[in-house]
Amino acid sequence: MSLLLIHGAGGSIEDNYGPIMEGLTARHTVAALDLPGSGATPATSAPLTLDDLADRYLAAADARGLGTFAVSGYSLGGPIAIRLAARHPERVTRLVLTATFSHADTRTDLAASIWHRLYATGQHDLLVQYLNLLALSEPALNSLTPAQLQAAVTQTVPSIPAGTPDQVDLVRRADVRADLAAITIPALVIVTTQDGLISPALQRDLAAALPQAEVADLATGHLPFAERPEEWLKLITDFLA
Repeated sequence: MSLLLIHGAGGSIEDNYGPIMEGLTARHTVAALDLPGSGATPATSAPLTLDDLADRYLAAADARGLGTFAVSGYSLGGPIAIRLAARHPERVTRLVLTATFSHADTRTDLAASIWHRLYATGQHDLLVQYLNLLALSEPALNSLTPAQLQAAVTQTVPSIPAGTPDQVDLVRRADVRADLAAITIPALVIVTTQDGLISPALQRDLAAALPQAEVADLATGHLPFAERPEEWLKLITDFLA
């Protein structure tokens, strides 16, 4: 089965799917594209929209020669994947949605607004600390000493994508609730049960609104590729098989 990958805000395909890419490409023909302002994709001057991004990802699938394909959307990649399936139902055969949402509730909007402000004011060191606090599970965060955490923060700051503010702005605006009832293809919603960024309750709300969704719990924070990559890979590949 062919597979299209869509990453999350403030990340890239390499950041989010790199740790499991070898396992995915061993089983599937994979297409991927970085969001505008991440990786090799230049930023855009206009605000990002789900419709435009869905069409960009369809073009990436076309460029890779994919006819029909499954879509794996992580975090912000989830609503983009849902919009792609809604706009092009003849092309998308399955959905795998991880640590994601159909809309930003008040808690998510608040988290994203602080994320956006810390980036815009140049407080990038503090931004990465803030994201570690929200995105890592409590066991993963507590496994690091303060010195190790600061070293990780220092290493991460230079790699923050330039497109971060535009992508985080889309997190706040994205809303695919009206698309869900019409999406009748099989879907797997992987709920990151120790997620402090996108709450498990919001993830379960998404699953409940998809007619053909099944749910798999993954005991991790918002970063399954960092905390439990092998388990995440197995959930994806078993479902697609």
